Amino acid sequence: MNTDPNEYKYELQCHLGGGDFDTPCLGRQLECKDGADGEDGIPVMWLSRPRGVPGAVWAHHSGPTCLYDAAPEDLLPRIAADIQREFQNLPINAGTVTAQPSPHTLRGAETNFYAEAVEQQFDITMFGQAVHVVATPVQYTWNYGDGTVFGPQPSMGGPLPQDRWGEKTRTSHAYGQTGDFQVVLTTSFQGTYSVNAGPPLPIPGQGQFSAPPQTVSVWRSLTRNYADDCNANPQGQGCPGAAASR
Repeated sequence: MNTDPNEYKYELQCHLGGGDFDTPCLGRQLECKDGADGEDGIPVMWLSRPRGVPGAVWAHHSGPTCLYDAAPEDLLPRIAADIQREFQNLPINAGTVTAQPSPHTLRGAETNFYAEAVEQQFDITMFGQAVHVVATPVQYTWNYGDGTVFGPQPSMGGPLPQDRWGEKTRTSHAYGQTGDFQVVLTTSFQGTYSVNAGPPLPIPGQGQFSAPPQTVSVWRSLTRNYADDCNANPQGQGCPGAAASR
């Protein structure tokens, strides 16, 4: 299903229509040499107009750029049908996960998790055509490893200064049990693709990619009250002097 509201076509860079060419333009038009298979290309301008709008006028969209297949539109339906599968198979980096505090946290305390994911670009070949893909992170899902899943949602979270560790954040989680837990971030990417440096087209749906698990060790905290005054009795229970003498 094509979700792009526009349709596209190309024209030779210096073509004026009706077989006429702009002579000054021909003297400075783009040189298209040494394509992917060693062939020469042609300099073109890409035009667009709203799809399905009666009387819509073609307008400049992008270019000039080099075209290495004189009839790429013959292959566009085949590329469009296969681009989502190709997108899912790209080596897209889901990003990194940071926990605060880490690698140890306390049971019952809020542990702040945040992600760092970036836009990525890839150049691939499909049916002999050069295809440029741009993947942009848009949503994040957190599996905290204890059966709790948060997302998908648009926030990647963010770091807290150390004096604020333990505060609840959009992406924080409080563990109810002690132990080691595998935290997994899954990032959803939206993509666009362009064929032979043509206009960018949307890739249907989203691709989901998971980061390597990060282990978080959840400990328990103990609080005790002591009656001894450590200044008066440095060897009293719980005093530093008592611990040092053992």
